[in-house]
Amino acid sequence: MRDYDEVTAFLGEWGPFQRLIFFLLSASIIPNGFNGMSIVFLAGTPEHRCRVPDTANLSSAWRNHSIPLRVQDGREVPHSCRRYRLEAIANFSALGLEPGRDVDLEQLEQESCLDGWEFSQDVFLSTIVTEWDLVCANDWKAPLSISMFFIGVLLGSFISGQLSDRFGRKNVLFVTMGMQTGFSFLQVFSKNFEMFTVLFVLVGMGQISNYVAAFVLGTEVLGKSVRIIFSTLGVCIFYAFGFMLLPLFAYFIRNWRMLLLALTMPGVLCVVLWWFIPESPRWLISQGRFEEAEAIIHRAAKMNKIVAPSTIFEPSELQDLSSRKQQPYNILDLLRTRNIRAITIMSIVLWMTISVGYFGLSLDTPNLHGDIYVNCLLSAMVEVPAYTLAWLLLRYLPRRYSMATALFLGGGVLLFVQLVPSELYYLATALVMVGKFGVTAAFAMVYVYTAELYPTVVRNMGVGVSSTASRLGSILSPYFVYLGAYDRFLPYILMGSLTILTAILTLFFPESFGTPLPDTIDQMLRVKGLKYRQMPSHTRILKDGEENPTVLKSTAF
Repeated sequence: MRDYDEVTAFLGEWGPFQRLIFFLLSASIIPNGFNGMSIVFLAGTPEHRCRVPDTANLSSAWRNHSIPLRVQDGREVPHSCRRYRLEAIANFSALGLEPGRDVDLEQLEQESCLDGWEFSQDVFLSTIVTEWDLVCANDWKAPLSISMFFIGVLLGSFISGQLSDRFGRKNVLFVTMGMQTGFSFLQVFSKNFEMFTVLFVLVGMGQISNYVAAFVLGTEVLGKSVRIIFSTLGVCIFYAFGFMLLPLFAYFIRNWRMLLLALTMPGVLCVVLWWFIPESPRWLISQGRFEEAEAIIHRAAKMNKIVAPSTIFEPSELQDLSSRKQQPYNILDLLRTRNIRAITIMSIVLWMTISVGYFGLSLDTPNLHGDIYVNCLLSAMVEVPAYTLAWLLLRYLPRRYSMATALFLGGGVLLFVQLVPSELYYLATALVMVGKFGVTAAFAMVYVYTAELYPTVVRNMGVGVSSTASRLGSILSPYFVYLGAYDRFLPYILMGSLTILTAILTLFFPESFGTPLPDTIDQMLRVKGLKYRQMPSHTRILKDGEENPTVLKSTAF
């Protein structure tokens, strides 16, 4: 019995058809790169201070001294959330008293910003923060909107695989691309923060669902050798390209509604891809739709200028895996033995920490010294060499040491940031970018590593549970950034410390590089430092003449 790869081997690996699918599916990921991270500019918080109404009867001297000063980063700046009690300073102004000379400002009673805020327009003309006053007592709402987006991503993760299995890869890809684009467009007309946030949840659901559908479609249509490059470099680097476009759009469009409208346009253009991207022949075969699958393969052969056999698929010879009776497994099997339990717990910690680091550093660009647009562009650009390095490490070096090195690099430089003198802010920014480089490389490698550690019978569940932990980390990441309002270095100290600890934890994982994929729980590689009972040799050693399973080298990010 031949499998799908054997049946379609006559197409070749890298003909015009495969190149077209590779680049079109990768291009469909570009909007994902800027939709999620757009909140960096949509929810940007410019400098602000309490508004003093023009109707207040104040002299110019008192109007200039109506806002108390506070120390920030070693210098005095106007307070963002307090002002001197307006009634009191109006009385002093009426009596002709001068601030500082006749009245001790430190002894004056203060009040909150009862008349709203004045926002600087040096960087942003408007954001959701300036429109709905998401500052001071309401400053928790901006990071909440980001977390709600990632909650949408979490919900989408649960349903995307089931939807694509039920309705087809292509249909789900384009429906969820439309969902992402459509709800982003509706956000432009948000009347309040609540409406914006609810729509953002739906955008998150659409974003992850179309990503998963594109990834699965590509891995099923492309040949074995191309799948590796598609999953490690194709989708990841095109995601980074989308991220790079974000600061360019934002630099020229400073109004949040117009910026969001502009960011929806590339998604509309993706509609034309419908006529070029086929359904997955593998999925069609699983549904018993052999004629449609053959038609797609014939079109691919014609594009590659190859003569295809008149009959490609014989239903009797195709392996219908779904019809095989297998022992049922459930999520509790990830905790069945001491070894798989240790790997599951360690993987959850690893994925959650890496996710906090990646999204925390991506969302933290407004807090870096220098131009926010340049910093965001650098944060996106550094991902390209990180993905390339990850691909090379996966091909040639052991997983455990590659992961640990990337995490030690990322965590170490983040801890060093606090030691950089304030006047050397360019060095501090460079260190943050190196940290982002290390964490991004680790993020790109962790999918492969985790998939290689789990056996075939629970591999999808193992990667799924780990991916869920990653989503939880992304939900928490905005609040790591939020801590920067209290101490500028606190986010870097926390993220750096967690990353270093996780790097140490990674050294206890078993090494999977160059080893066959385990099929059963008993065949799993052993965690370092745990004691085990001696297992029968037949559970660990392949019989003479038995073919080694393929070592997994593909990844999804």
